Amino acid sequence: MEELQDEEREVILSIYDCDPAFKQLSPITYQYKIGEEGDPRSFLLEIIWGKEYPNEPPKVNMNTFYNKHINESTKKKVCEFVLNEALNLVGNAMTYSLFESVKEKFLELIVVDETDCKLSPDSTEDNDINEEDDDNDEDDDDDSKELEAGTSRKKDKKCHMTKAQKRKQWNRVDCHGERPRGWNWIDVIHHLSQTGPKMPENQASS
Repeated sequence: MEELQDEEREVILSIYDCDPAFKQLSPITYQYKIGEEGDPRSFLLEIIWGKEYPNEPPKVNMNTFYNKHINESTKKKVCEFVLNEALNLVGNAMTYSLFESVKEKFLELIVVDETDCKLSPDSTEDNDINEEDDDNDEDDDDDSKELEAGTSRKKDKKCHMTKAQKRKQWNRVDCHGERPRGWNWIDVIHHLSQTGPKMPENQASS
């Protein structure tokens, strides 16, 4: 077993020599960071060889400090996936294959926790405030519409005065007690239409 492990160790270190995501903690413990740097879904996969490895599956550890943000459902799913893959590779060098398989299935192995989707109290409060603002906006719109409708009605009334209202308007006096210019034009025109225009005196005598 030691000979097989020595050979695989040499190969792994050669492949991941310049890969910052890979780390060897000991001759039998290896870690690989799955996911992009800064991605909150990324996690650290740790594989530990036992004495009988590779004739037995390695141990899989997801309970590292780096994985403190990963929910238990995802940790369990990753461990089960790695162990199932390892069972198909027993007797062969498999650490590289296991790391690469998890990298390929990264998004499929992420389990979205329902609690992550729930709104926080702050978010709920913000939504309530937004709803109140929307209601206030609707009330303001209704008030504006009513005001506009009232103004339109007033305009309509001003534009459709009856004859009696027009006569009353002419009979009003201003602040000096005088009637507006032209208030008696209608009576003058009516009088002239009945009496006829006034003739000059020399024309009347001839």
